[in-house]
Amino acid sequence: MAFRKIIHVDMDAFYASVEQLDNPDLQGKAIAVGGSSKRGVVSAASYEARKYGVRSAMSSVIAKRNCPHLIFVKPNFERYREISQRIRNIFFEYTDLVEPLSLDEAYLDVTENKKGLPSATLIAKEIRQKILEKTGLNASAGISINKFIAKVASDVNKPNGQKTVDPEEVEEFLEKLEIRKFYGVGKVTAEKMYQFGIFTGKDLKSKSLEFLNDHFGKSGQYYYNVVRGIHLSEVKPSRIRKSLGAERTFDENISSEIFMLERLQHISEEIERRLKKSKVAGKTITLKIKYSDFTLQTRSKTLNYFVSSGELILETAKDLLYQEKMKNSVRLLGISLSNLNTEKTDKDSADKEEVAVQLKFEF
Repeated sequence: MAFRKIIHVDMDAFYASVEQLDNPDLQGKAIAVGGSSKRGVVSAASYEARKYGVRSAMSSVIAKRNCPHLIFVKPNFERYREISQRIRNIFFEYTDLVEPLSLDEAYLDVTENKKGLPSATLIAKEIRQKILEKTGLNASAGISINKFIAKVASDVNKPNGQKTVDPEEVEEFLEKLEIRKFYGVGKVTAEKMYQFGIFTGKDLKSKSLEFLNDHFGKSGQYYYNVVRGIHLSEVKPSRIRKSLGAERTFDENISSEIFMLERLQHISEEIERRLKKSKVAGKTITLKIKYSDFTLQTRSKTLNYFVSSGELILETAKDLLYQEKMKNSVRLLGISLSNLNTEKTDKDSADKEEVAVQLKFEF
C-alpha cells in the first residue's frame, strides 16, 4: 500500500517562549501574552502558567485568579512573524511542500525531500534541532501517513518531543485515542459523543456511517473516515486567504451608536492597512457584534465590486449597523472582508485525490 510521509511541526508555547527568550527575567516564570485588563484575553501562556490552568482564549481575570503571580506581556506580532519566517526557511531546506497553519505550526510533506533522507522521523528530529540552534526555541512534531494523524501525534510528547505513528501502528493508535483528542472534535461535540458511549477511537469506529450522519450531520463522514486512518487532504504549499478582518473588545460596554461608529472607523482603517499589505480586495463585508450578554450576531452585505478602501468598508459597515436596532449594549465589534479576489473559481484542484507514492525506505 502507498503512503505519504507527513510531518506536523508545532512550536511549544510560541508567543510566550519568544517573550521569555527576549527577556531573560521572564524565563522560568508564569507569563501570559495578552491584555491584563478586565476585558483582556490570554493569547498564549507559558508552560509554567499552564500548570495553574491558564490557557489561550481564557479571560485575563480568570487567568489571574488561577495564577495570582501571573505576569502579563503585551504581544509583539512583528517579532513573532520574524521568527516564524526563520523557522519556515528551515522547512524549505527539506521540502517545498510546506503548508503553514499559523505563525507557529505547519505541515510538511517529506515523502520526497531535497536532502534525499529516507526517514521522516529523522528529518523531524533534524528540523527541531535546527530550530533550536537558529532561534533558541523548542518545537514538537508528529509524523505519520496523513495530516490528521500527524497533527494529533505532535501533541503526544509535548513539549520538546515528537511522536511517529508508523503505517502499521495507525489502527491501534487511533482506536486507543481519547475522543476529545481527535482534531476536529471540540468540547461540545465530545460531550455529545459521550452521551452515545463514544469515549475512544474504538468506540467511534464501532458506529456506522448512517449513525454518524444522523447524529453529527455533514461531519459524520469525516469522523467515519479519520478513525480509519483515511484523510486525503494534501499538504498545500499555497494556502489561499479566504477572508481578512479585525475586531476590538471594549473595556466598557458601549450603547451609543456614535461611539460604535468611532470604533468601526478605527477597525476599517486597520483592515485597509492589512488589505494593502496583502494586496487583496473583497466583495462581502461582514459586521460582527458581540453583546454584553455574550450573544453573537453577524450582518453581511455583498457588493457588486471589489473594495479595499477603508472608507468604503466603513460606509457598508454603517449600513449594517443601522440595519436593525441594537438589542443590548455591545462589548465587541468586528469587520471582516471575504469573497476575496484571491479565491479560485475553478474547484478542480480541491477535488483532486491525494497522489500516493510507494514508500521504499523506513518511516
